[in-house]
Amino acid sequence: MKQDLSVVLDACVLVPMPLADTLLRLAAGPRLYLPKWSDQIMVEVTRTLQENFGLSPKKAMYRENEIRRHFPEAWIDGYEDLIPAMTNHPKDRHVLAAAVRAGVKVIVTYNLKDFPSSSLTPYAITAQGPSAFLKSLYDMAPSAVMQTLETQAAAIGQPMSYLLSRLRVNTPAFVAMIE
Repeated sequence: MKQDLSVVLDACVLVPMPLADTLLRLAAGPRLYLPKWSDQIMVEVTRTLQENFGLSPKKAMYRENEIRRHFPEAWIDGYEDLIPAMTNHPKDRHVLAAAVRAGVKVIVTYNLKDFPSSSLTPYAITAQGPSAFLKSLYDMAPSAVMQTLETQAAAIGQPMSYLLSRLRVNTPAFVAMIE
């Protein structure tokens, strides 16, 4: 594992299944980075899966419980007192506060506008979209990323072309780079 690469994954990148699966596999298998999140982020994931994607509470909780089981070191606690000091978008202040508490340098999110550089710079944190983040992992370890994608495709019983077509929806620049 790249020991110095801890990354907060915002709820929005943990909701789409193909993307979440890829991100978590890259953290679990080749250990290219250490994912981080808070209970508040995970509550948002579970709620979104139920309200926007129609997952039953049982299925949504199963997913959360599996994430907890596989990534017990990923949970960030004790950040709540930092939330009032954050200057980014109010709905995502908890994400930045968790990142600050955990000492991470990267937040992976679709909501880049909610994390202006003026709010991140004091903490030496950057926000990246999921395509940019996956591209950086590929640049760091191309064979590990490709092997992980091949394993993912096999695990879902589909060819690589199918997996890439699903990932293209959420990470078009990354898929374009590796095709």
